[in-house]
Amino acid sequence: MCGIVGLYLKNPKLEPQLGSLLSKMLETMTDRGPDSAGFAVYGSDGAGVKLTLRGPDQAALAKAVSGLEEALKLSFETAERDTHTVIAVPAESEDQVRSWLKANAPGIDIVSAGRRMEIYKEVGLPAHVAERFDLAGMTGTHGIGHTRMATESAVTTNGAHPFSTGIDECLVHNGSLSNHNDLRRRLEREGLSFATRNDTEVAAGYLSWRMREGASLKEALESSLRDFDGFFTFVVGTETGFAVVRDPIACKPAVMAETDDYVAFGSEYRALVGLPGIDKARVFEPEPARVYAWERH
Repeated sequence: MCGIVGLYLKNPKLEPQLGSLLSKMLETMTDRGPDSAGFAVYGSDGAGVKLTLRGPDQAALAKAVSGLEEALKLSFETAERDTHTVIAVPAESEDQVRSWLKANAPGIDIVSAGRRMEIYKEVGLPAHVAERFDLAGMTGTHGIGHTRMATESAVTTNGAHPFSTGIDECLVHNGSLSNHNDLRRRLEREGLSFATRNDTEVAAGYLSWRMREGASLKEALESSLRDFDGFFTFVVGTETGFAVVRDPIACKPAVMAETDDYVAFGSEYRALVGLPGIDKARVFEPEPARVYAWERH
C-alpha cells in the first residue's frame, strides 16, 4: 500500500504555492506509506542540465562536486538541500560528469536529470522528508509525490519513489507488476540500465524507452496497458506534462479533481481537501485502462 499525490497548475498565479500545496497533500498520505517519501518538482529552466545528486551528507557531496570541478576544469552552480545537491552542468558535459562520478565518487548517486525537474527522496515520515528538503518553499508548474509502505523489498532510499530514467521524466506507482523482470531484461537489451530491483524503476524505464522511440506520453502509457501484467496506478511527470493511468482492473484507489486553475490527483480524496476551490472542482474517479494527460505546448 502506497500513497500518490500530483498537482498540475494551469494558472501561473498559483506557481509560488506549488510546494506548499504538494507538501500538505503528501503529508496527508502518511498512513498509506510511512517508511519513506519522495517528490519531483518542475521549476524554472536550468542552464544546461540539472543533475540531482544524493549522498550520505553535504560534506561528501561537496567533496565530490569539488573533485568534479577540478577534474573537468568547470565551475558548477549548485543548490544544497540536506542529503541532495543539484548541480547545473552544460548539456555537452553531462556524459563526462556521469562517468567521473561513477569512477571517482562511490556513494554518490544521480537521482534525476532535467532542464526543469528536481527529485528528492529519503527514508522517513513524509512530513519529515518534505521538511528536510523544504518542499513547502519550492515553486513550479507541476509536481508529483509518493509515500511508500515497502511490502516486497527493504526500506531504503533507493527504493523510494519517484523513479526517473529519462531527462525530465519521472514516475510514481501504487501496485505491483508481475512481469517486471522479463521487461527489465528486454529493456537492458535495448541499452537501459537500472540501479535497483524495484518494479517501479522498470516502469519508468519502459516509458522513457517508448518516448525515445517516438511515442508521445499518452501513447507510451497506452502501450503499458498492453505490456504490463499486474495491478498499478501510474502518475507520470514530464517537462511539459502530467498524466495518470490505471490498469484495467483498477483495484488501487484513485481520485482526481479539476478546476480552471489546476488538475490534482490523490490516492484518497482527503489528500485534495486543502486545495483552493476544491468545493467547486469537478471530482471524479479515473476510469480503468484510460490515459488522462495534460500537457503544455
